[in-house]
Amino acid sequence: MADKYHHGNSPAAWTAVLIAFVGFGIGSAYTVMAEPVGVLAGLVVLALACVAGAVMRAMGYGQQQIPDERHRVVAARAEAELAHTGTPLDSAAGSKSEQATVGS
Repeated sequence: MADKYHHGNSPAAWTAVLIAFVGFGIGSAYTVMAEPVGVLAGLVVLALACVAGAVMRAMGYGQQQIPDERHRVVAARAEAELAHTGTPLDSAAGSKSEQATVGS
């Protein structure tokens, strides 16, 4: 599953988050100054963040999905490794007995 998703780490997501950060800053500053028009301006910037993220995702700058066939192959390989060794495919360090065998 980790191969399929990278938790929104894409140019579209980063752009939307940065614009939203600015919108929250604007809205917060004008909230402290008790200026409702400025708070509304911050909300408009937040709406623009959503639009910018959606447009960039539509342009292909969003998260890329792994085709279903590749995902099935990765899942089958992980299941085979688990059945063969009893440990998941993505265990980085391995067990101490495996490390001792390799080091000898």
